[in-house]
Amino acid sequence: MKKYKLGYTAGVFDLFHIGHLNILKNAKEQCERLIVAVSTDELVMQYKNKKPLVPFNERIAIVQAIRYVDEVIPQINRDKFWAWQLIGFDAMFVGDDWKGDKLFNEVELKFKEVGVDLVYLPYTKGVSSTLLREKIIV
Repeated sequence: MKKYKLGYTAGVFDLFHIGHLNILKNAKEQCERLIVAVSTDELVMQYKNKKPLVPFNERIAIVQAIRYVDEVIPQINRDKFWAWQLIGFDAMFVGDDWKGDKLFNEVELKFKEVGVDLVYLPYTKGVSSTLLREKIIV
């Protein structure tokens, strides 16, 4: 039996790479069902001020095809507590590169109040969509 019934994670998943796969695999190892939210192009523009190279509908199709993922939904805002209210997950999984970030410090406190675990998973060093993007656009 896995530790959590329903897990959740979210991301852009632009230029899908091994780091993305590791997060999804490690999250699924800890929960019976894994819901993944893929950021819309509009949301990415809002907070990163750049458009993903891979369009939203293709990024969602890629994530849906991953065997560790049970359901994919659009991420229309970055409010993790709102996502919990909507979905009701037991745990949210995020890369440990976010540990100490103001957004996740606040989320962790709110989640503790309602009994939801924020689980930091090992970040895959040396690979990111930003690094891949820089290599492509040289």
